[in-house]
Amino acid sequence: MALTAVAIKNAKGRAKPYKLTDADGLFLYVTPNGGRYWRMNYRHHGKQRTLAFGVYPDTSLAEAREQRDAARKVLARGDDPAERIKLEKVAAAVAASNSFKAVADEWLVKVEREGRSAVTMKKLRWLLDFINESIGKRPIASISAQELLVMLRKMESKGRYETAKRLRSTCSQIFRYAIATARAERDIAADLRGALIAPQTVHRAAITSPAEAGGLLRAIEAFEGLSNTRAALRLLPHVFVRPGELRYAEWADFDLDKALWIIPAQKTKMRRPHTIPLSTQTLDILASIEHDADYSSYLFPSLRSVERPMSENTINAALRRMGFAQDEMTGHGFRAMAATLLNEMGLWHPDAIERQLAHCDNNAVRRAYTRGEYWDERVRMMQHWSDHLDFLRDGAKVIKGDFKKAKAGE
Repeated sequence: MALTAVAIKNAKGRAKPYKLTDADGLFLYVTPNGGRYWRMNYRHHGKQRTLAFGVYPDTSLAEAREQRDAARKVLARGDDPAERIKLEKVAAAVAASNSFKAVADEWLVKVEREGRSAVTMKKLRWLLDFINESIGKRPIASISAQELLVMLRKMESKGRYETAKRLRSTCSQIFRYAIATARAERDIAADLRGALIAPQTVHRAAITSPAEAGGLLRAIEAFEGLSNTRAALRLLPHVFVRPGELRYAEWADFDLDKALWIIPAQKTKMRRPHTIPLSTQTLDILASIEHDADYSSYLFPSLRSVERPMSENTINAALRRMGFAQDEMTGHGFRAMAATLLNEMGLWHPDAIERQLAHCDNNAVRRAYTRGEYWDERVRMMQHWSDHLDFLRDGAKVIKGDFKKAKAGE
């Protein structure tokens, strides 16, 4: 007689395990402690086999019967239901490892081991969170270009054109990784080149006139905020590195005896070490910072934790506090200020300025040649630049072309 829901609910544990049979091999296996397990007995090629369908009440009588009926259809085709279930589990595991998110996670581990900075990794994970919510569980090989475009268009509809562009590029790298690891056959993100709205180039705000630069430097000297923030503000114009490189500066990166700041490759945008000659003014600023490597390895540690650098908003917030608006000056703007004024001097080879800005030449041979040829000029240039900043800060009237020759012998 077929089982009923009432009989199953009232089944209690006994001294020994027992069965409550339903039909076509399905039965409820009741243990002494009252556990109730769905099972099905069947024969395949003359051998007795048993399938497990779950635990009551998580698996109801109706659900157990559905699984039994599905197993009987497999048997009718001459296949073993147990083997089929094993294959389905393997296929599900393979599909899970081949999902977009799984492949993306592998790729993230790879690029992190290749030396991507913590800041870059944070940005990559933030980007991928947008798309993992929608297609993260989908097998990467089954995702179409149109499907990806729909996701990117949603981002565009919010006005995030640059984010959509970067995400398409990141997805392209993930699809290429999937191809290399035999989980996809083509990079469908590459098909979307030209399909997205091209964001307008927005240059970071920067002060580039000598008179305004002098005013900025005087404001920095008068800054009444935290001493570490003031030191960072004073240092940045002299070295004009990227704000992230300043934040992550560690005492171990400096050779003060040789007047060098050697930024390791993992801390630079181009993933190449970058060396900065330190002027006497820069060395004085560094000497003014309380150096306690046992307290923190960073020049400018966070107020909340000495294990982390200062916040990425610190420099810009200080500039706002001094009265410089967001469209007037930014931390990154010190690079544009240096590039503009150094080029206007007419004293320095453009390649020496570009090299000091850590703008990388795409030609590896030319890059190596440039690095060697312009080092001495860069040393002179950085000292002259610091002298010129003092000149501007002290309020001298600046006349175009009124610069002292700084080259050796002049």
